[in-house]
Amino acid sequence: QVRLVESGGGLVQPGGSLRLSCLASGRTYDDYAMAWFRQLPGKERELVAAIRWIGGRTLYTDSVKERFTISRDNAKNTVWLQMNSLKPEDTGVYVCASGGRMTFQAGEYKSWGQGTQVTVSS
Repeated sequence: QVRLVESGGGLVQPGGSLRLSCLASGRTYDDYAMAWFRQLPGKERELVAAIRWIGGRTLYTDSVKERFTISRDNAKNTVWLQMNSLKPEDTGVYVCASGGRMTFQAGEYKSWGQGTQVTVSS
């Protein structure tokens, strides 16, 4: 069982930046990848970005490429999502997940955090 705790959400103006953190504890060695999903109003949960613990290969959804960066520190069991040039359409609940496969499919991730709200508004 992996426990995930997110932090760093909040209110930011369009064009601003936020950095989300996800601290993992428990049986993290069983999992291969960490990811950030988001639940936008009226839409299904979608993958934002994912990263492998070993090697650091990353995966991004098209709408955040060149704006968001996912990174990790294996020693600290922490994954970050740096979000720049934020847009109102990025508003939603951002949830950290871990699993045995790096994929866009939410069903492949076994553990989930509670989520943190990101609001982009002037």
